[in-house]
Amino acid sequence: MTIHKTGHRFLIVIFLILLPINISIYLSFKNKHLVYQLFFVTSFIIYFIIFIFFRKPKRIATIDEKNILSPADGEIVAIEETTENEFFKQKMLKVSVFMSIWNIHINWLPVSGTIVYKKHHDGKHIAAFLPKSSTDNENMTTVIKIKDGKAILVRQIAGAVARRVVAFVNKDESHKQGSELGFIKFGSRVDLFLPIDTKINVKLKQKVKGTQTIIGVLT
Repeated sequence: MTIHKTGHRFLIVIFLILLPINISIYLSFKNKHLVYQLFFVTSFIIYFIIFIFFRKPKRIATIDEKNILSPADGEIVAIEETTENEFFKQKMLKVSVFMSIWNIHINWLPVSGTIVYKKHHDGKHIAAFLPKSSTDNENMTTVIKIKDGKAILVRQIAGAVARRVVAFVNKDESHKQGSELGFIKFGSRVDLFLPIDTKINVKLKQKVKGTQTIIGVLT
């Protein structure tokens, strides 16, 4: 387990903010042990929580062109047939993974392929478990074309706590299944839009693990 690159600068800044504050509190209340000890413990807890937000596990994805791997750690909150209106403009299967603040916040590519579309959308920051967050919240849409000509759409969605969606892939690049797609700072949601004939392997409220759980199988 290591710290993801997106967290390096943030953690340094937080440390440089908390350190002088703690020193100042200590010098001001050094005769009142409970005051500065309580502040130190609070600062430690805050830093630790932020620290675990940016943790990066070591995982190896089993590459299979037919399998669609989970793009994130979290819980399945939606499995439904719907119309995807941004890119495909047709009926597709949507599978949504909700990421709590305690989950790993890295997102991975669920399939191998070429990035044919990528677009960032500004928006609100309502609770990510609500269905309307899929279209109303800040989000990043990425479409991956697979070798057989099929394509899937991955939408990274910011939430009430998450305030920034980061993507590490660019249009016309080719990437392997299980590679890093991006990062949502402080949790949120990832929607997958899959071909309508995809065989779904997961159920509502099921806990899934990024790059390890098979969401579905392409037919």
